[in-house]
Amino acid sequence: MSIKPVLLAIVIIPIIGLIGLLSWAIYQSSDNPSGFLINNQFGQLDIETKDAPAFALNTIDGEVVNLSDSQGKIVMIDFWSTWCPPCRTEAPVLSEAYELYHSKNVEFIGIAIWDRNEDVQLFIDTHKIAYPNGLDSTGEIAIDYGVRGIPEKYFIDKQGRISHKISGPMDRDALHDILDDLIK
Repeated sequence: MSIKPVLLAIVIIPIIGLIGLLSWAIYQSSDNPSGFLINNQFGQLDIETKDAPAFALNTIDGEVVNLSDSQGKIVMIDFWSTWCPPCRTEAPVLSEAYELYHSKNVEFIGIAIWDRNEDVQLFIDTHKIAYPNGLDSTGEIAIDYGVRGIPEKYFIDKQGRISHKISGPMDRDALHDILDDLIK
C-alpha cells in the first residue's frame, strides 16, 4: 500500500516542476514575444565591407522605403523594438542625430523587429522620431542583414556598402564620430 503514494509522488513531482518551469519561461519572455535577443555586448563589430542587401520597407505611415532610394547617401539602418530597454534609451539620441545630419546627405531608416504596428506608432510618436520607420514582421530584412540581437545598427556608405556594424545602443559622440567619418 505504501508503494502507490511513492510512485504517485515520483510521477507528479516532476510534472509539477515542469509546469512551473514552463510558466516561469513564459512569464520571463512576455516582454519579448519572439525570444529575440537584446544585445548585451556593445560596440563596433568587425565586418567584411560588402554591398548592403536591398529591401523595400512598408513604413508605419503607409509609405514604402526602398534602400535604393538612398543611393549616393550615407544610410544608418537601426534594427530595434519597442520591448527593448536599450532601444528606448537610444531613441532620443538617434532622433537628435537625424535632425542634425539629415541635411548633410544622411538618411536614417528604423526597422522594428517582431513588434506590433500600434506599439511602433506609439513609440515613434512618444520619441518624436522623424525618420522613416517600418515593421519587419517576418524578420526577412533582419535575416538578410545578419542581425543577431537588438539594437543593432548598420552604416552604409555613399557607394552602398556596409561600412560599420554596431551592436547595442550608441551614445551621441560615437554616433556622430561614425557619421562624420563617413561624410568626409
